[in-house]
Amino acid sequence: MTPAQSYSATEPRMAAVIDGKALARTIGEDTARQAAALHERTGVLPTLAVVLVGEDPASQVYVRRKVKETKAAGMRSIEHRLDASIGEDELLALIASLNADPFVHGILVQLPLPRQIDATRVLDAIDPTKDVDGFHPVNVGRLSTGIGGLVPCTPLGCMRLLDTVVRDYRGLNAVVIGKSNIVGKPVAMLLLERECTVTVTHIATKGLPDIVRTADIVVAAAGSPRLVRGEWVKPGAVVIDVGITRVMDEDGKERLVGDCAFDELGHAAAVTPVPGGVGPMTIACLLANTVQAAKRAAALG
Repeated sequence: MTPAQSYSATEPRMAAVIDGKALARTIGEDTARQAAALHERTGVLPTLAVVLVGEDPASQVYVRRKVKETKAAGMRSIEHRLDASIGEDELLALIASLNADPFVHGILVQLPLPRQIDATRVLDAIDPTKDVDGFHPVNVGRLSTGIGGLVPCTPLGCMRLLDTVVRDYRGLNAVVIGKSNIVGKPVAMLLLERECTVTVTHIATKGLPDIVRTADIVVAAAGSPRLVRGEWVKPGAVVIDVGITRVMDEDGKERLVGDCAFDELGHAAAVTPVPGGVGPMTIACLLANTVQAAKRAAALG
């Protein structure tokens, strides 16, 4: 990952494109093998319960994909589709029943939730051992102290993608753009565990381009389309683009773009595309977390 001395946006693309779809398939196949082996050995069939409140179109698409992938891995999927007018207490009662169900190993509440429901209160109500999204304060605390637990799916997916191109993290400079509890903060902690020197930034950070230019690893998770330009990234860096935004082309067609100007990153060592990079990894890691939770449940009897 030694940088070259110069960069031109007109240079031919040489960066390796990290194929998230291919890696997600590999992880999915391994997850399916583990699920089958667990079922054969113990009779425990890894089960994911998905809770969808309301009719948000994007949420419905995500839930359908999660259910489809869960079944494809030979696991059991349970769906709870609730009306948008549901009260918070009723939703919490459902969470409590899923917590108490020994045949449910993972619980996922699809966000966003309707305004009348406190999402933090709902997520905090999930049993940490079934929190396959990795959002519960107990799992966040375990991640921050390095003692294990269920890791948030998207940050875990980012690390699995990085593992395909980075052999030794020790001493590398990593810049994370984004400070969310879902991606920015946990991926920074995971990079720290690998002994990177980590700088956490966001779109309000002063001198952001200059900070990014110091990075051997860039993780862009700001939710700002094409924020990171080619001139921000030093030659030889690895770029993980978590962002995904629908934009309108000049010809009036919608397309998906990331937080990075992908077409300007030919001088990087490797870069994830949007779509087809981080996105597929999130669901793959969700199912891997569910099998992990089922294994722990089986070990506890």
